[in-house]
Amino acid sequence: MARFDLFRVNSRRIPLMVDVQAEILGDLASRVVIPLRVVDQAGEPPLPGLKPVLVIGGQSYLLLATDTGAQPIHWLGKPVGNIKEHRDEITSAMDFLFQGF
Repeated sequence: MARFDLFRVNSRRIPLMVDVQAEILGDLASRVVIPLRVVDQAGEPPLPGLKPVLVIGGQSYLLLATDTGAQPIHWLGKPVGNIKEHRDEITSAMDFLFQGF
């Protein structure tokens, strides 16, 4: 698994999760992920810096950095894509969540 890999989730509310764990920690049995929710279904506004909107495959998703968590690798399944092009936005959201800036 690679950092910024996307995983499909069997949920209408949260259809995707992005892996944000450092690749050097790839031997662990779990991965740190951030859920992505379709903007139309988010029910909450984007928060610049903390909950940015990412456009993936023409669809707008809200990165729910405040819902970051760990999932077992076997639960995630196979990646369906990679969004390393959003690296800066995702890293900034994590910095804001953990460092406050």
